[in-house]
Amino acid sequence: MLEIKNLTAGYGDFEVLRNLSLNIEKGLITVVLSTNGCGKSTFLKSLSGIIPSRGDILLDNVNFFSLSKKELAGKIAYLPQGKPASDMTVGQLVLHGRFPHLSYPRRYSYRDREIASNSMKAMEVYEYKDSYLSSLSGGMQQRVYLAMALCQSTDYILLDEPTTYLDISNTLKLIDILKGLCKEGKGILAVLHDLNLALRIADKIALMEDGKILICDTQENVFLSGEIDRVFDINLKRTKTDDGYIYYY
Repeated sequence: MLEIKNLTAGYGDFEVLRNLSLNIEKGLITVVLSTNGCGKSTFLKSLSGIIPSRGDILLDNVNFFSLSKKELAGKIAYLPQGKPASDMTVGQLVLHGRFPHLSYPRRYSYRDREIASNSMKAMEVYEYKDSYLSSLSGGMQQRVYLAMALCQSTDYILLDEPTTYLDISNTLKLIDILKGLCKEGKGILAVLHDLNLALRIADKIALMEDGKILICDTQENVFLSGEIDRVFDINLKRTKTDDGYIYYY
């Protein structure tokens, strides 16, 4: 479990997150919801070690702040929202996901290449392994970066708007992949702007406001709390179907 207590982070003297507390459990998809500018991306950056932070964080009972950047990258994969179109080939980029696991002399093993191939196949980009990333569409590039995150083979995966540029078909495939990873025991923390998608796939919803988590609970309990209505200034409703609830507003 990734146990976060009183996390404070920001940029310079400006604090974006203030005493934020949340638990990320293995085997579950936790989705962070909030209006724009509340600190969702800053939260993911702080957990990936990109920006400095302070607080009490335990990563599987180990002090988060005692881990080196390499050790952290071996346990937490982070896929940011804005990603450059690299000049590398698809295969080269995805293989970079194995970097935290390399030891001296930093040469990729057969197992590393096998994991990279399987990750590309899972995201259905293997046929493009020799193509340059910059030659692909935005949606295809997103799938390649997702393959790199899978290739990192971490216990926790942080995703900032992972469905960006994905069409409906590929969004559904991504959902299936994320659920499959959870069944393997991985903990997923995702930031989503699509409220209906978030409520559909999340095991837990973490509702954020002003740099803090207001509530983190099941879809049912968060919906019944009325906090989504208040934070987003909407009137969220739902209809029960054979496959669960469909939410609308």
